[in-house]
Amino acid sequence: MTTNILLTGASRGIGAAIAETLRTRNVTLFAASSADADLGAEDGPDRLWEQALDRLDGRVDAVINNAGVFEASPLNEADDVWLEQWRRTMTVNLEASARLCRFAILAWQSQGRPGRIVNIASRAAYRGDSPAHWHYAASKAGMVAMTKTIARGYAADGILAFAVCPGFTMTGMASDYLESRGGDALLADIPLGRVAQPDEIATIAAFLALDAPPSMTGAVLDANGASYVR
Repeated sequence: MTTNILLTGASRGIGAAIAETLRTRNVTLFAASSADADLGAEDGPDRLWEQALDRLDGRVDAVINNAGVFEASPLNEADDVWLEQWRRTMTVNLEASARLCRFAILAWQSQGRPGRIVNIASRAAYRGDSPAHWHYAASKAGMVAMTKTIARGYAADGILAFAVCPGFTMTGMASDYLESRGGDALLADIPLGRVAQPDEIATIAAFLALDAPPSMTGAVLDANGASYVR
């Protein structure tokens, strides 16, 4: 039986690489993007979950939460602008992922089936980020804590949860950020001497969604070129 997987944020970067990797495996994939549902909207996660059930014949075996935003929120913004930026980032990066996790867990419990969750977090969850990205770091730290909580709470039901914490990855978003932060100077902080490639993160995500042994549940895998070693 093929594994039915819901992947969010699949249109570019890490998400597109994960989709490409999974298509080489024995899976049925719903590679969702903002064209399918706006995860910043109140009904976005609900709509996406219903679409997933429709596309995957009513059975989702694994959820990979990759969708996210990385938008600056400088400290000296107007109060209302700063707060709105925080709310948008927390809604898309954390709340939407939490709601999709909840839908999946409730479905698996009601059907008595196992399932897997893979949350794409960030090195920022542990190391923090720039002064303009408090909200991004906080959202990713929340995602890691949520993953660990799910793993501890539902392992007995056969529900496994994992997180991946990439450092800089050569996506469009990352390349713009590298340039804005000085490029070579920033690379000097990465012992590997380069940022990760999207296919490297995709390999990790596919392993967790399909092959990781159950005893790994709750694991958080780093992929940052040793720029932050826990």
